[in-house]
Amino acid sequence: MKGDSAFLSVTDVVWSCLACGFLIAFVAHNILNILPRGRENSRIYIIFEDLIRYGKTKQHREKGDWLRVFDIPKRWFWHFYAVSVGWNGFLLVLSLNLTFQHQSYPSWLDGLLDILTGEPSSYSAAPQLTTLLVQLLLFLHSLRRLQECLFVSVFSNAAMHLVQYLFGLVYYVILGLTALGSDRAGKGTGPLLSQLEWFHVVGGVLFVMASWMQHQCLVHLAGLRLGKSGSVETLAHRVPEGGWFELVSCPHYLAELLLYVGLNLIYGGVSLTWWIVFSYVLFSHALEAQLSHEFYLSKCESYPRNRKAFIPFVL
Repeated sequence: MKGDSAFLSVTDVVWSCLACGFLIAFVAHNILNILPRGRENSRIYIIFEDLIRYGKTKQHREKGDWLRVFDIPKRWFWHFYAVSVGWNGFLLVLSLNLTFQHQSYPSWLDGLLDILTGEPSSYSAAPQLTTLLVQLLLFLHSLRRLQECLFVSVFSNAAMHLVQYLFGLVYYVILGLTALGSDRAGKGTGPLLSQLEWFHVVGGVLFVMASWMQHQCLVHLAGLRLGKSGSVETLAHRVPEGGWFELVSCPHYLAELLLYVGLNLIYGGVSLTWWIVFSYVLFSHALEAQLSHEFYLSKCESYPRNRKAFIPFVL
């Protein structure tokens, strides 16, 4: 791990830039909301809002036809998880081969990790249980989300921006490399099972519980568009009620945040890199939750005004 590292690696800088970018976007959106009306006609404002919104919060917003050229169907979300399953499954196999067959990583991957982490490869290091566990959980998460996108979620004709689509395609590639390189300088303490600590168990249990919570939320959202027979009845965006949605407007985003809390716990809470990743998830999901919360407030006059968007009693 790199909890005591005295420098920021390339990986840390990349995630820090992403976290700061979404924090700035979140603050800017909230400031713009309290400014006098008339900003809606500003080209900069229109482009900014088009870049940060997707799905229901993007629909029916006035913008020029030249901006619609960049619209990508939101139902293509499954592409992100298909890429993730393939890429992170590949990295997991390489790690398993290194652990049990003592086969080194391909030279191109070692060179890439050298650049990203600033740490030279160490083939003599014992296998890292933390790395394997995080890689396995990321793979299973992507596999679940792919199954949900293909067989559970009911997507409308809503869109996302081309920039969001391209970012989504590379997001889990970057995340997989981050997981693979996080323990690059670490030295194992023996066989895998002998490395097991309480925080591995607690982090893994939290990850599984958050995954189940997120799955329940997505099933609930899909159910809003299904009839009693189970067939699609409407593609309209209905206001969700009951279950976790009585707690916050976007509990599926809260569950995503808890997933990364679990991953941080697996690292013992001492990995600077994964705290930065957590910060990115916090700020990016806070922005999208805020936009969804505003959508529900505008759509339903009886929507609870004291309900938070993302984190209970906080945000």
